[in-house]
Amino acid sequence: MSGPQVPPRTALSHLDEAGRPAMVDVSAKAVTERAATAECRVRFPAAVAAQLRQAGLRTGKGGIVETAVVAGTLAAKRTHELVPFCHALPLDGIRITVDWHGERELRIECAVRTTARTGVEMEALTGATVAALTVYDMSKALSHAIVLGPARLLGKRGGRRDFGQVR
Repeated sequence: MSGPQVPPRTALSHLDEAGRPAMVDVSAKAVTERAATAECRVRFPAAVAAQLRQAGLRTGKGGIVETAVVAGTLAAKRTHELVPFCHALPLDGIRITVDWHGERELRIECAVRTTARTGVEMEALTGATVAALTVYDMSKALSHAIVLGPARLLGKRGGRRDFGQVR
């Protein structure tokens, strides 16, 4: 699953020699295919989950899944505007899926691809978490006891290290 083991870094990449925040200079890196997959979970109280299942994941605001997919896609495309040291990347593809995971939990997965000098982990995480925030926003009229998370990177390919699984 993962490539050759690379020792963990001992320094943070977003700090310059003086310890000040800085964007990483990727100009010397090769342009390669990069991919990342992340997920975020949304857990509902039992009665809310039952109500959402019965309504086909629709609320008075509209279709939850459709809206979450659009919001997550837009967020992934704008990650560099939200996270200060992310590079603006030409994204070749974004796929967001929203499926029930058990009786009370939605699992949101965001897979992102690019051909660039740096990876798309942050884009995948941003897409998944903003899609989860959108599910919360569309469902909060039913309950404020909805829990988001965990959000986590499932895998990445390209660059120095591969990790986990990419879909």
